Amino acid sequence: MAESSEADARARRAAIGDELRRLEESAMYTAQMQFETAKHWRGVHLMMGIPTSLLAAIAGTTALVESTGRIAAGVLALVSAGLGTIMTTVNPPQRMTHATTCANAYLEVQTAARQTRAVDLPSMPLDEARAVLAELTTRRDEQNRASDPPGRRAYQRAQANIRRGGQTYAVDDEPVTRRGAADPGTAS
Repeated sequence: MAESSEADARARRAAIGDELRRLEESAMYTAQMQFETAKHWRGVHLMMGIPTSLLAAIAGTTALVESTGRIAAGVLALVSAGLGTIMTTVNPPQRMTHATTCANAYLEVQTAARQTRAVDLPSMPLDEARAVLAELTTRRDEQNRASDPPGRRAYQRAQANIRRGGQTYAVDDEPVTRRGAADPGTAS
């Protein structure tokens, strides 16, 4: 009977570990997508903000320097005002900040899931492990509700970043013996 109970506990611990790994992976991909979304909005802000400012400056200069350039100055001022209106409506800086904040929140979930799985889970009581899993799932779900959905391009770029190793650490590539653990082939 004790063997059955022990086997059930191992199976449950493994299931919790698998779920933590899923949370970790989900948060990793979603964080990368949000970072790509932030980059997109930063680019939109620059692509619209610079021409808006330049057109306004040119329109002002044209109006002051040439008395015959009033029509050109008026057209430039109208185009600059139109771009400014679009910038205000779309609000790329706020969208960029929101995407970055969301990405960092996903990274927090990812890190907590990884640390729980890799460091704490082996010795953690099952009820406590289940509670941590539930709390991390709730945090991830709350972040999903708060985040704007990323576009297809952000999804593709995030996938490429991760495939290129954008979420790996050098310590993960080191042999276990270099991290200070005993070599499994030697006696203590």
